[in-house]
Amino acid sequence: MRIVKRFAVLAVFAVAPGLAHAAPPAPVSYVLVGPDGARLARTLTAAPDCPAIVLDGRPAPMTVRAVARTSPLRKSVFNPETKPSVFSETVCEAPVPASVRRASIAGARLPLPPARITRIVVIGDTGCRLKANPAGGGEFQACNSKDAYPFARVAASAAAWKPQLVVHVGDYHYRENACPADNAGCAGSVWGYGGDAWMADFFEPGAPLLRAAPLALVRGNHESCSRGGQGWMRYLDVAPFSAARSCDDPANDAVADYSDPFAVPLGGGAQLIMFDSSNAPAGVMPAGDIRLKHYSDNFVAMRALAAHAPYSILVDHHPLLNLGAYAGPDGKVSVVGGNAGLQQAFGPFSPTFVPSGVKLVLSGHVHLWEATSFNGAFPGQFVAGFSGTQEEAVPLPRAVPPGFMTAPGALVDTFSSWSVGFGFMTMTRAGPDRWRVEVRDLDGKVVNRCRVAGSEISCRIGYVPPYAAKAPADD
Repeated sequence: MRIVKRFAVLAVFAVAPGLAHAAPPAPVSYVLVGPDGARLARTLTAAPDCPAIVLDGRPAPMTVRAVARTSPLRKSVFNPETKPSVFSETVCEAPVPASVRRASIAGARLPLPPARITRIVVIGDTGCRLKANPAGGGEFQACNSKDAYPFARVAASAAAWKPQLVVHVGDYHYRENACPADNAGCAGSVWGYGGDAWMADFFEPGAPLLRAAPLALVRGNHESCSRGGQGWMRYLDVAPFSAARSCDDPANDAVADYSDPFAVPLGGGAQLIMFDSSNAPAGVMPAGDIRLKHYSDNFVAMRALAAHAPYSILVDHHPLLNLGAYAGPDGKVSVVGGNAGLQQAFGPFSPTFVPSGVKLVLSGHVHLWEATSFNGAFPGQFVAGFSGTQEEAVPLPRAVPPGFMTAPGALVDTFSSWSVGFGFMTMTRAGPDRWRVEVRDLDGKVVNRCRVAGSEISCRIGYVPPYAAKAPADD
């Protein structure tokens, strides 16, 4: 399997306030760090030609990644109303060599990562949900309200913490359908899978955070080819852009809906392993399912990557070993375990469902914050899908049922959650395999503190009350 060796750096225009995307005269540039510390500058420009990038005072050319165009309409089972995706920007990119100490585009300096990364912000599920139900109704978040859709506030607070790296665990785009005309909370919101929705959902509200630090991104199910994949491939995917991986043609989805895993070094013997789980099912896959082969192959590739460092953190969108809750038609709440499809694909290779050396898993998908630690050699699981998207309707239980396992053999040892509250998670490295983790609300106030030692997670508060405002005492 080919392991991706290229990485994206985002550069996006600052856009005018409001719901509609407007192209300003100059780009604003960002950096994403990938394997071996490689960096790539990427800029979105209204011009057909790419601007120059300045590397240590010397101008260098950028190349066109994707031209401005209207992509073909993609019909989706998730989306009863669709329209062609209009992308009005030329996407440009250029590598930033490891030897370069200063880089800028149009006078804006790019944030380059240090050799040893010790301060990480984790965010996830950041878009504003506009989703119609084919049978009628739907879920329409109040995108016009900074309180109901607070990603801009979360991003500003996270930027103020001064991270060295931003990890996003997926689901950037949620504006799939038009807001009903009589819904004042989202009236006039842009929608669809084109560039205007991407600007409103990610680039505009996330601008303060994107200016603050380089990014390490994984793809969520909302960026699969049948949903927001066309924008993901243009703007955020780390592989070279091509027709086969553009998500324009459903005939290519067997290729474009999957990506090779890659490692992001943190220095000091630690690394992130970035895994694309965007097409993972919630349940068990039938024999011969193409997804089973892809994710089995991914495990083999991740095992090879994990052998390169003594301490690895797996980053993906779908939680592998989390605790979940849902309400049945009768209103009774049931507690469930992690992703059965990924467990099915990974189980034949490892009884702990991860390669040797993987001690933590960072995920999103569930719209809350959660930390789960287990007896035995299983990795600790964090869920950080609480950074802007409408929260889960069913909160997690205050305590785990006795003897509950989130996967075969994965007996829950410690558990902590915050089910009703927006925010972000910070990780400060305290040793070769140790981290201080803080759960912060949308203004950056600490609502819980955790310690990580290897794969063990211990938190000061087991159940954080809704919109907690008082920080727990430090250890």
